[in-house]
Amino acid sequence: MKKLMTLVLLLAVSSMSFAQKNEIKAIEKALKNSNFADAKSAVAAADALVGNMDDKMKAKFYYVKAQALYANGTGTNESIDEAISSLDKLKDLESKMGKLKYTQQANEMKSGMISSFLTKANDAFNNKNYKVASKGFEKVYSLSPKDTLYLYYAASAAVSGVDYDTALDYYVQLKNMGYNGAQMQYFAQNKETGEEESFADKSTRDFSVKAKIHNNPRDVKSASKIGEIVKNIALIYVSQGENEKALASMSDARAENPDDLGLLLSEANVHLKMGNKEKFKALMEEATKQDPNNAELLYNLGVLAAEAGNLEEAKKYYKKAIEINPNYVDAYNNLAVTILEGEASIVEEMNGLGTSSADNRKYDELKAKRAELYKEAIPYLSKALELKSSNIDAARTLMNIYSVLGETDKFKAMRTKIEEMEAVAGGN
Repeated sequence: MKKLMTLVLLLAVSSMSFAQKNEIKAIEKALKNSNFADAKSAVAAADALVGNMDDKMKAKFYYVKAQALYANGTGTNESIDEAISSLDKLKDLESKMGKLKYTQQANEMKSGMISSFLTKANDAFNNKNYKVASKGFEKVYSLSPKDTLYLYYAASAAVSGVDYDTALDYYVQLKNMGYNGAQMQYFAQNKETGEEESFADKSTRDFSVKAKIHNNPRDVKSASKIGEIVKNIALIYVSQGENEKALASMSDARAENPDDLGLLLSEANVHLKMGNKEKFKALMEEATKQDPNNAELLYNLGVLAAEAGNLEEAKKYYKKAIEINPNYVDAYNNLAVTILEGEASIVEEMNGLGTSSADNRKYDELKAKRAELYKEAIPYLSKALELKSSNIDAARTLMNIYSVLGETDKFKAMRTKIEEMEAVAGGN
């Protein structure tokens, strides 16, 4: 009786092994004919038997399963995720076995997948298909976790596509892993053109310098992306009404990096987004002390002062910004606007006067005061127009000023300029 039972057991094991081999052969046959639908069906059948496979057969199954689900890049996102997982299981299994029969093929398959996903993600991003781009970059990262830059790209694409939940997930992953994002960049000057050029890596740059094609090599470390990441996490929390989480995120980051100007500015932006203008101003002033030659910081302080009605303070900040950056168009524009803010009270007072001799004298005084205001604003408007020839608002303001001042030739010239701008805009 014992012999009979043993024979039955052997027959059952043989039958199970035969079924496993048949299912795997069915997957291979379907793959050979690029019939991925049948291959996927065969995978589903084989999955039910995987618990009884020996390690050698299981490794082979993981490999063909990945091929079937990936389907040369045509599989669904869920199927491709499962294909990547299957390749990881294969590599882990063979590593434990100490026999790497399919690992090399799995690595080659992964390399092909990375190249394909990267091309599609870049194309999608350039075509503003941000959802596809984000998923593609995330796939590259999942295939090569050491390349954390692609998770950062995935998060950035998600933000561009207004998919804030996905972006938040990726950014939190980056923050938790301590992602910095700072990279070394390699430059050298082209001896023939005199132009500085960047290189993909140090060895390529050094070879070109050695070949005397380039000279004056220099290495530059790009700025850390921690500030941007934490800022975006906080801003997404703000958009979700999670203000406390937003501030906690900023607080944690700044505690770890108290001297990081980028984080300081990020916290200021979060407060501005939340409507905390006083806190924003305080942080911006702190930032200005850290970086007194930052024109953008001074410009932002000017905007805040103007919004609060502190026009003289606003003008002071705008002028400082222009001293640092003489080509700061917005600073010229805003400085002119701030100067012209004083016109309203003058006109109101003029309109309230009567017809007596005293009122007439006062009217002339106010008219002269308004003219001085216009003359003070003209150089800044002219410079803004010079720096940005399409600045139609500056041109219109100048035209109106010249009209009031009675400078007919300048009025006509500006009117002609505006007509040319409008013609160009209409042609576009």
